[in-house]
Amino acid sequence: MYGKEKKVQFLCLDLLWGQVWYQELRSVLVIHQGRCSILVSTDLTLAATDIIRLYGYRFKIECTFREMKQVIGTFGYRFWSKSMPKLNRFLKKAEAHPLEAVKDEQDRRRIEQTIQAIEGFVMCQCIAMGLLQLIALRFSDRTPGFFFRYLRTPSLAVVSEATVAAYLRKSIFHLFVQNPHLHITKIIQSKQETSIVDEESRAS
Repeated sequence: MYGKEKKVQFLCLDLLWGQVWYQELRSVLVIHQGRCSILVSTDLTLAATDIIRLYGYRFKIECTFREMKQVIGTFGYRFWSKSMPKLNRFLKKAEAHPLEAVKDEQDRRRIEQTIQAIEGFVMCQCIAMGLLQLIALRFSDRTPGFFFRYLRTPSLAVVSEATVAAYLRKSIFHLFVQNPHLHITKIIQSKQETSIVDEESRAS
């Protein structure tokens, strides 16, 4: 767990869970450092030790979601379509999904485009988060001290994603000027030159 070997006591049982519609779940009762926990998995093929190990990743996943939400605004998208019906959060299994009532082909296409826009936005933000983490791991020593921000666990060796984001917001255009050979710098320059030409043609 968390990259280290730990000694735990556990009991693995496959139990039924639910009301009326029962589902069989694999329950793992764990005693670790005097604390008792109950872990549950819908995958009945997983070994108890695998379930314990996988639960150890949950804290890292939650921290990543928090950074994605607070640092780069991964879930701050505003894509919507009037063609999308109002969704029922308390929909029962026997009830038809509101999207099934949409029969017009144009409305269905608009809904698909909206969902694609949302997924594309979130995917780009995930890539951005990965880049921030890679930069933090490889170039922490190049980040000035006044950009220091605390990690979940403070570290002097690796800066946080928020530190990298704050540094790039302040310095990224200066870095582009210092590195004119970069492909992204050339793309930005070409776009700027095109807009200048367009403005001059409109003025004339």
